[in-house]
Amino acid sequence: MRRSGVQFLALWLLALGLALAGSARALGEPPVLLVFGDSISAGYGLGAGKGWVALLSARLASESYRYTVVNGSISGDTTAGGRARLPALLTQYKPAIVVVELGGNDALRGGNLAAARANLEAIVDAAQSAKAKVLIVGTQLPPNYGPQYVREFSAMFGDVAKAKHVPVVPTIFAGFGDDLALFQSDRIHPTADAQPKLLDNVWPALQPLLRK
Repeated sequence: MRRSGVQFLALWLLALGLALAGSARALGEPPVLLVFGDSISAGYGLGAGKGWVALLSARLASESYRYTVVNGSISGDTTAGGRARLPALLTQYKPAIVVVELGGNDALRGGNLAAARANLEAIVDAAQSAKAKVLIVGTQLPPNYGPQYVREFSAMFGDVAKAKHVPVVPTIFAGFGDDLALFQSDRIHPTADAQPKLLDNVWPALQPLLRK
């Protein structure tokens, strides 16, 4: 074999070795659990580490689930905003699980629920196409938005979950949504004392998606 051929083979073997080493490192890293929501998951009005997503990370560790939790939530985000920004997060983090907590801001602004549903379906489709398991987390509206709108909004999360064959938490406020003592002065965002309740509402639907 000529010298140039030997050099080429050596470089090829080196590149292959680096690629395999990189794959091995990747295989050794914990899978990513991406929480993709709005201010409820971003921890609006709370101190660092007080939100339910931070509590989720601690619970996973305490129960020997080896995941890296990434909080991709943004206060004020809508389903349209989430639909636009999710692809970049999927590419960056390659999550194994995506928890979708969006839709509340659409309704608080009196948005079109058919459009919100289409956006949620597109978000689930994108996550599933990236080989991620998906959990939909719903929320609830105050009754002053009108009974029909409130019913349609509440049903939206379950309808999307059924259509896409994914689990759902009907409302993250289950069990305390009418207790104003557990909400901040805006009556929208839960207090620090309510955060363990948020996690407890999400956990039963999330746990079956986890692996040790």
